[in-house]
Amino acid sequence: MEGYETKRVKAHAGGRNVVYTCEKEGADAKIIRIAFLNDRSREDFLAEVEYIRYLFEHGGSVSDVISSRKGNLLEEITHHNHTFFICLFKKAKGKLFVENHYRYREGAPITEYYYNCGKVLGKLHQISKGYCPAHRRYSFFDKYNAEYIDKLIPGSLSLLKEKLGELLETLKEMDTNHESFGMIHFDYNDGNYMIDFDNGQITVYDFDNSCFGWYMFDLASLWTNGMGWIAAEPDAGKRKKFMDDYFKTALEGYRSETRIEDSMLEKLPLFIQVNLMEGIVDAFEVMRNNGEEPECDEELSYRIKCLEDDIPYMGFFHEIYSCEEPFEYEKRNI
Repeated sequence: MEGYETKRVKAHAGGRNVVYTCEKEGADAKIIRIAFLNDRSREDFLAEVEYIRYLFEHGGSVSDVISSRKGNLLEEITHHNHTFFICLFKKAKGKLFVENHYRYREGAPITEYYYNCGKVLGKLHQISKGYCPAHRRYSFFDKYNAEYIDKLIPGSLSLLKEKLGELLETLKEMDTNHESFGMIHFDYNDGNYMIDFDNGQITVYDFDNSCFGWYMFDLASLWTNGMGWIAAEPDAGKRKKFMDDYFKTALEGYRSETRIEDSMLEKLPLFIQVNLMEGIVDAFEVMRNNGEEPECDEELSYRIKCLEDDIPYMGFFHEIYSCEEPFEYEKRNI
């Protein structure tokens, strides 16, 4: 990395790594990621970077991992009895959507973007269907199980625990065949890919949460990504019409690369609830990792209310939703 200018990337809330951009005249920009928390093992990191390399080598639009001088995808350094895991990636070409002020590329309809979001995800899932790992990432139920949730979530939220338990029991009945279950990104959103606004190409990164799960989980994330485009619309009927059209276009892109059974697509409301569960679990994990007392802000309270009251589609078409204060509900005490 000699001659590269290195700048630290501002961390987001709950971030588990220290990240730097590395730039040098006449050379491709790179990203260094240093993991410092003891919440993941060497095996976890190796499984992640091997999966990324596999996706890249099979045509997936991902930010490739770069081997070290020793030929390793992962380097491990121990300093003062603390272990750091270090990876180097090619920097994805383009910008985040937010950096472009959510303007799509000149002269192209926004539906092209919706289609491409689905297409890129479909390609990743199609590649995953042939993936046989040397180092295996954890599976959904290794983390999301009644015992873990009972330890993590405060006892005062007894109804939430009950609803999460019911959700997990429903998932246990779900098919885990080759066409429906495999390695997934588990955090597919416009904060985790760059867009080349010259040609619309999307390059995905941040596989830190990748695991074996249902492909429908990522598709439900794709659905929730669309809500931001119409969140300010006060008419629930218009929000519903937009979301139907948005997801239809994204699904056309997805199905241009891989198959998905209609019987699985019918489970979209279920997997939107699973996305809600993931967000709730993540919020409590961040508080725990930061040594904070658990509390429910307006956003977390909204998520919890949707699960406790069995409100589908993240409440987006329900009276709980307010376009003035999107996805917020009155704080609750724990």
